[in-house]
Amino acid sequence: MSRTNALRDKDNASIVDNTRALSLSRSAALPTVYNMATADNNLVASAARVLQQRLPPGWTVERVRASARLRITSNEGHSRELPVSALPRPDPRSARQISKERPLLVTASYLSRSVRETLEEEGAGYVDQTGNVRVVLDAPGLFIMTSGAESNPWPEERRFTLRGTKAGRVVCALARAKPPVGVRELAVVADTDPGYVSRLLRMLDREAIVDRSARGGVERIDWRKLLVRWSKDAPLESRSSASTWLAARGLTSLWESLRGTDISYVVTGSAAAAGIAPVAPTRLASVYVEDPHGAAEHLGLRAADAGANVVLLQPDDDSLFDRADDREGLRIATLPLVVVDLLSGPGRSPAEAEALMDWMAAHEERWRG
Repeated sequence: MSRTNALRDKDNASIVDNTRALSLSRSAALPTVYNMATADNNLVASAARVLQQRLPPGWTVERVRASARLRITSNEGHSRELPVSALPRPDPRSARQISKERPLLVTASYLSRSVRETLEEEGAGYVDQTGNVRVVLDAPGLFIMTSGAESNPWPEERRFTLRGTKAGRVVCALARAKPPVGVRELAVVADTDPGYVSRLLRMLDREAIVDRSARGGVERIDWRKLLVRWSKDAPLESRSSASTWLAARGLTSLWESLRGTDISYVVTGSAAAAGIAPVAPTRLASVYVEDPHGAAEHLGLRAADAGANVVLLQPDDDSLFDRADDREGLRIATLPLVVVDLLSGPGRSPAEAEALMDWMAAHEERWRG
């Protein structure tokens, strides 16, 4: 074989090999593209079915020529097309990055409460396969809002929560921090490891509770949403053990006894909020202590089920005794902790929490940083 023919055969073999490799590469990529397109198509089709079940009599919804648009037609024949945005893995962060075209309908297998609230803030409608639906049209006039599942019936992964002592410390540090703030700085304040702080911040970033820089630091903190989320993930009863007592001479005598005591304690709840944003007179004192029975004996309290005016709380995290603020001679829990305790408390406690957060929003310079 001549040298020329040998080179030609080698080049031809190389072309065949490259063509085969390119073909294999393309065929390997096809299922991913196909699956993504199929998933979106299924979500749009499901949205049409769920929406049809909730339309008024005589109204119809149909897909527009297999596109990502739905056409809603009233019983009088008036129609409106809505672009549909499918979110395979929705979270508040992705909900804020949706198309700005309005009206827009967002669909997913399941939309959590936080995602639905974000979409409402963005002015978008939504529909998921569990029946969470909100559609608002001006022409033809239509308003639909129905409730579906409150928890994901098809969870894909273990949900990262704010439950636990380490999470509580990070939340308190984060709520009081003035951005920008770094991961290691937060870890030092929260007395925990930077790796845990980074993982928690990643979750909060997906929830759009914080905004992070390219290097991972925190540039924005929505402390109000952060505290509400903490109260849901870790209500007071999950963070402490409670017992009820009676201060026979009233709460005024209790405060005087606490001012003169050397036991470890921290006042929280209504009494802590009343000095800043009072809603109503405090009738029940909530106090964290290390040893409830020892503290009760020291303060002259009597065990009581009915008629109690004192709740002694034994916390899972003793570090809160080191993070208290001094106010009028009393050791008061930090405001983020007071808010969360009130949000999960009985009676008017949630209203007191809202009033306290309103005050905090107007006076951030006095409690943050």
